[in-house]
Amino acid sequence: MPLGKSIRIYLADGGVSGIRHGEIVNWTGQAIACPRTRFAELKEWPEAKRPGIYFLFGQNEDTGQDSVYVGEAEIVLDRLCSHINGKDFWTELVAFTSKDDNLTKAHVRYLESRLVAQANNASRYSIENSASPQLPSLPRADRDAMEEFIVGIQTLLGVLGHRVLEPLIVRSSDPKPVEALTSTAIAPSESDSAPALPVTATQPQTFQLRVSNLIATAVRTDEGLVVLANSEAATAIQNSLSVGYRVLRERLISSGVLIENGPKLKFVRDQLFRSPSQAAAIVVGYSINGRDNWKTPSGLSFSDYENQLARNTYDTCRVQ
Repeated sequence: MPLGKSIRIYLADGGVSGIRHGEIVNWTGQAIACPRTRFAELKEWPEAKRPGIYFLFGQNEDTGQDSVYVGEAEIVLDRLCSHINGKDFWTELVAFTSKDDNLTKAHVRYLESRLVAQANNASRYSIENSASPQLPSLPRADRDAMEEFIVGIQTLLGVLGHRVLEPLIVRSSDPKPVEALTSTAIAPSESDSAPALPVTATQPQTFQLRVSNLIATAVRTDEGLVVLANSEAATAIQNSLSVGYRVLRERLISSGVLIENGPKLKFVRDQLFRSPSQAAAIVVGYSINGRDNWKTPSGLSFSDYENQLARNTYDTCRVQ
């Protein structure tokens, strides 16, 4: 089981939307999150006047997708000043520097290259970098230290509201496909005809949606339901599809997440949806109850699956 972490967040003016300073206990790095409207106040922060890495967060003007630009600098604040006029899309920045002044130019160039690659692999944000920076050569000890530094960056970014570096699905190192990593060994218990499920989902549970010759596969995560790449979707939509879902579907098409594949559409990458019904509606093109129609490989609906988890949790608490 992964070890826990203690994180400190300092709110400079007592508000959650102002400048925030974050650090992880026993980690040499530190983060400064700042809205664009408060940028001028960063000159009062010596933490921003060191070598480091920074993220500019906003929205892509063409697709409306969350966007990020990743950069590095020997003096972070000086480089950020050039982005006030040079880049319009961003509304918030998060910068990372070291508390012990041990980050060099080579270190931050390595971090930039690795972080751009990691953000691309995560596929959560549109990457505004025009090219992927080359990975500089570092001694092995320095590479390992920077890889540890990246873990801290990923953790603090998530705490500050940006999961740009985190994959939608944490895939197992086991060579079996994710569909095989599900709770499919489900057998009725002696006392109840409902399948016996684990109290907590320690492995990703997959679901399938089979409607009108469409087949889509998804994984239940802490954030919602992730429809997997190569899942199918309908080309046409019906009147019952809500305006919000229509806009979302068009955004997925315009951004290249959904592409034409013969008489159907196809997901070219994993896509997170906040609810089973949202995911199902985007797939089939009309209003549909996703909690009833997404089913495990054993035939259990999403709703029944969660109800059974809740019952198992309740039964365990009663025993204790």
